[in-house]
Amino acid sequence: MSTANARPRATAAFVAQAALAFGVSFIGVGIGIFALPLDIWQRGFLAMSVLFLVTSTFTLAKVVRDQHEAATIHGRIDQARMEKLLAEHDPFTSVA
Repeated sequence: MSTANARPRATAAFVAQAALAFGVSFIGVGIGIFALPLDIWQRGFLAMSVLFLVTSTFTLAKVVRDQHEAATIHGRIDQARMEKLLAEHDPFTSVA
């Protein structure tokens, strides 16, 4: 298997760092909303906004990843078709 086509894998340390950073930031914004001198409905609005932002960020990340994977697979299929056509093409054959 060629190393050019190998998918890069995230290390366990990178996954742990990403999860920890997400958890700390999510808890931090929750504490910030709770500590603000606001009415309960204003806190609720901010909390709902943060939750919507987090879920839409996950959705956007998944869509971008899926589009990238689809483009990669589509590109490989197109490349294989082109290589097949070039391999079958004989420039010295006359077309009648």
